[in-house]
Amino acid sequence: MGLLGERGLELERRNNALRLNGNTVNGATADIGITTRGSDWYFAVCAVMTVAGFAFMGLALRRPRHTRIFHYITSAVVFTAAIAYFTMGSNLGFTPIQVEFFRSDSKVRGTFREIFYVRYIDWFITTPLLLMDLMLTAGMPWPTIMFVIFADWVMIITGLVGALVVSRYKWGFFTFGCFALFYILYHLGWESRRNANRYGKDVGRAFLFCGALTSVLWLCYPIAWGVCEGGNIIAPDSEAVFYGILDLLAKPVFGALLIWGHRNIEPSRLGLHIRDYDNDVAVNEKHRPTNDYGVPASGHTGETTGATTGATNTATSGTTTTPAAAPNSDGLGGNVPTHTPGV
Repeated sequence: MGLLGERGLELERRNNALRLNGNTVNGATADIGITTRGSDWYFAVCAVMTVAGFAFMGLALRRPRHTRIFHYITSAVVFTAAIAYFTMGSNLGFTPIQVEFFRSDSKVRGTFREIFYVRYIDWFITTPLLLMDLMLTAGMPWPTIMFVIFADWVMIITGLVGALVVSRYKWGFFTFGCFALFYILYHLGWESRRNANRYGKDVGRAFLFCGALTSVLWLCYPIAWGVCEGGNIIAPDSEAVFYGILDLLAKPVFGALLIWGHRNIEPSRLGLHIRDYDNDVAVNEKHRPTNDYGVPASGHTGETTGATTGATNTATSGTTTTPAAAPNSDGLGGNVPTHTPGV
């Protein structure tokens, strides 16, 4: 074949994840699992998430530190998702669960289906961050933000528990999760939207675009759950594409839209008064030089010396010279200055 042919074989792309990481976990083998195509798709989404994370961090470096909060939150979202998708592409982070509905279709025929619990770990971390992006944009108070995040955690955990339950009781957990989702969507569509409009048209517009995108996409996740983990209707490869497209729109696309919307919005307008340590007086005072009494030096040495010399000459111009009084003791072995140093 020649040298070029041999090198071409060496450089041939191979995905060995399914061969190295089999479908047997905890004594059970998933006979309904992803194929190499599904693994390739997961790795592709991982790459997109990673690139988006570095792009958001690069944009953050172009802004003052006290205005980077939304860049950092959004970067954390996509970096976390990148790790989760790498795990799923490696055919890890799942457990085989017996299906409730046995299908005749060859793509979903079997007894045990792969349930990627790492997906829910991803959502447990990233969905509260996405909600923080939105609700901080709307200027919502912290108690409201924390309670909405609690509802979000209820939604994610009940979804995971339902996916791991074998019997039809899984749909009870699915219902709990849907109630939590509707509460979140109510807050985004009504309470938060109204509050965002009070901060100006640009803030209201940024929240409207990002909030509407999130609301529409999040309504699709219960549908995906119902045809994948719940109903065993579509194949795991199709599940990967379904969830992957939703996550790409809900995280990198959402993040780009949010950062673009915040390009001219100062966090202080939203009640986020973030202090940069370079401008923090308390921090800088610790690094200022001090005199023998531990008092920060004023830096006006010439003026102080001149004033002291003049005062001394005036005091000693008479016939009687008054000795300088000793500094008072501070009771700790040190001295307290008897004059007020210039600061």
